Amino acid sequence: MNRPPDDRSPAAPVAAPRRWLHAAIVAVLAITFVAAAIGFVGFLSQLRGAETRPARTADGIVVLTGGSSRVSDAMELLADGYGKRLLISGVHPTNAASDISRSLTDNQSLLSCCVDLDRSAVNTRSNAAETRRWAHERGFKSLIVVTSNYHMPRAIVELSHAMPDITLIPFAVVGDKWRDEPWWTSGATVRLLLSEYVKYVAAEVRVRLADAGLDMMREVAEPPIGSLAPRRPTTAQSN
Repeated sequence: MNRPPDDRSPAAPVAAPRRWLHAAIVAVLAITFVAAAIGFVGFLSQLRGAETRPARTADGIVVLTGGSSRVSDAMELLADGYGKRLLISGVHPTNAASDISRSLTDNQSLLSCCVDLDRSAVNTRSNAAETRRWAHERGFKSLIVVTSNYHMPRAIVELSHAMPDITLIPFAVVGDKWRDEPWWTSGATVRLLLSEYVKYVAAEVRVRLADAGLDMMREVAEPPIGSLAPRRPTTAQSN
């Protein structure tokens, strides 16, 4: 008597490849997680926990807006002679120079003579493009970069890529909350650092691809140096 065909027999050889595929996916995810964790630790190791004055002066100073006390710290550096001029990059279009002036009452004379406002930058990459334009227009060969400690690694990546011919001297601003409590005790700080780490990795990857000739996000062409309209003093600028 002939046996009826066994419908389960074809499934046996299929199960093994599925197990191998599952194991391979788990292995890839585990390796990715470990690599990301190691990278995050490396990112954290770059963050300064205390503010340290620059070891030298520079031709100019640039401050990237977006964090508390960045502008006031940059103004202090300018007042102490660490640079000839200051660029405040990323000023909101609705903010008038008078708004900045009111918040920095001790530096009125410097605001009127030695400070330029950049209103066109909307992110770190455009900060770098506008800073390059400003520095090249003035013939600056060195800049002190002022931004928050957690933002500094990505800022240096973007600025050094945009201006390989200019020496960058970082001045990391450390917020009160960062000094008052360990970062891992605050959920908001942890989320901020993880978000900044992802942006930092993305910037590193984009810059390395661009160096290899694979820039998929090209900048708008920059006008020739000297073609920019002369800037008015900050106290005369409008919204």
